[in-house]
Amino acid sequence: MIIILKPHMGDDQIEQVISSLKAYDVAFDVSKGTDITVIGLVGDTSSVDREKVQTHPFVERVMSVSEPFKKSNRKFHPENTVVSVAGRQIGGKQLAIIAGPCSVETEQQICSIAEDVKKSGAMFLRGGAFKPRTSPYAFQGLEAEGLELLKIARTQTGLPIVTEIMSPKYVERFDTDVDVIQIGARNMQNFDLLKELGKTKKPILLKRGLANTIEEWLMSAEYIMAGGNTNVILCERGIRTFETYTRNTLDLSAIPAIKRLSHLPIIVDPSHATGSSMMVEPLAKAAVAAGADGLIIEVHNDPSCALCDGPQSIEPKAFERIMTQLRAYAELEGRTL
Repeated sequence: MIIILKPHMGDDQIEQVISSLKAYDVAFDVSKGTDITVIGLVGDTSSVDREKVQTHPFVERVMSVSEPFKKSNRKFHPENTVVSVAGRQIGGKQLAIIAGPCSVETEQQICSIAEDVKKSGAMFLRGGAFKPRTSPYAFQGLEAEGLELLKIARTQTGLPIVTEIMSPKYVERFDTDVDVIQIGARNMQNFDLLKELGKTKKPILLKRGLANTIEEWLMSAEYIMAGGNTNVILCERGIRTFETYTRNTLDLSAIPAIKRLSHLPIIVDPSHATGSSMMVEPLAKAAVAAGADGLIIEVHNDPSCALCDGPQSIEPKAFERIMTQLRAYAELEGRTL
């Protein structure tokens, strides 16, 4: 249930409404916008006297919410959420561009790529230190050493780092060392991990699962937000369908769907979506045109020799060209790059 207050209510008036609701065994989530304030009631609202609440002099309207996700629901929070990371924003007017290799391999490799993507306009550096792989024999990442190399690249370039976490036991270290913690597709429903990340304030990049619905995706975001961490960024990275020509199928319809259902920012990963470097450019353009708040693109200085996901990685020169072309698409959507 949500309670929409009359326009331009002050803090004292909002508190009066909340005080009148404290007789009910529910939690309150207050979203204060420029003109309108929304109070979300979280929990069992069956005992709430809706008609009585509606008669309060400061209340404009009372609405029921049928969706199981509450804190990530746009009805609870009408204005778009903008996540701030080291002086940069995800979800604002400027498109957030995250770029870098699938895996950190060497200090020279990650620092060189970081310099290149920064020159082309990337705002964040991505790189995998802990790598979940389908095969136990595939390269699993440099782990702790990879984190240290990412920190070196951050020091040299000033780019905030985005990297994937695999286990709850690393939450404390990631909270200290990483700027944006990524939840990979395979861990979207690792609920123990989501709960632990909900206790931090660190921005969380939550990738959609391989075959998960939009509602399931938002419920995973709800796990993080229910713990107190509202800094969640959603990432559409393709889902598994019957098509075999591409690695996954990019669900562009998820962008307007999320924009309607949720206030959280959403970015798109055109690299993992198909597993093909030649599709990165057209899908990046399509994502921006569909309203995405940013992109995460795999860039490698030598894709043919990459230890992980070389076929979907593009070279720095290709990334520079794509960034140049994306500026026109961003402008059409009223965004900047």
